[in-house]
Amino acid sequence: MSDDTSQPFLFPAIRRKKITADFDGGRITSDGGVLLLAAAERRIGLADRLARLIADPRDPRRVTHGVADILRARMLAIACGYEDADDLDHLRCDPGFKLACGRLPDTGRDLCSQPTISRWENAPTLREVIRLTYALVDTWCDSYARPPVAVTLDIDDTVDVVHGHQQLALFNAHHDERCFMPIHVYDAATSRPVAIVIRPGKTRPDRKFVVTCVV
Repeated sequence: MSDDTSQPFLFPAIRRKKITADFDGGRITSDGGVLLLAAAERRIGLADRLARLIADPRDPRRVTHGVADILRARMLAIACGYEDADDLDHLRCDPGFKLACGRLPDTGRDLCSQPTISRWENAPTLREVIRLTYALVDTWCDSYARPPVAVTLDIDDTVDVVHGHQQLALFNAHHDERCFMPIHVYDAATSRPVAIVIRPGKTRPDRKFVVTCVV
């Protein structure tokens, strides 16, 4: 039986190196789909857009991992089901993730580790966090080729169970869990995410959520 199959898509080259997926062994990854996620992220330009909104006080001459690289590695890991920053301690050497972040699997520098991720997750100021939220809304607006006549937003809260004594993590008697209660906003017509607003786990159900639209 022939092993030839039609190739439904092409992976973008990394540093002028052609990328080919096969099953012949060598350095392998269990997360080949991360390359498709990376192609989508680069098309949207999300990591670069968000990175421009976070001040970087480091000396550029000593920077190994740029803010965009850090955000991209964290976003791709979460999208692949690795929700903990600790997972980057082994994913940073994974050939699939290195390719997804624009680095060669063998000779490219490893990605950032958990301590770097944790420092930057707590680095943005409140003003920068607000700008990041606005940037997500802008990304949703840019997803339309032309402005729609009307938009229906699907707004709902959800329980996000947490462990430890994190800020805003409170006990919710209804869910019988220590949690956050973030608000999720989606475009009802396309199911695209618009914004997510984190709230304490003890938020009362009768608290109103106001959406301000700036045209």
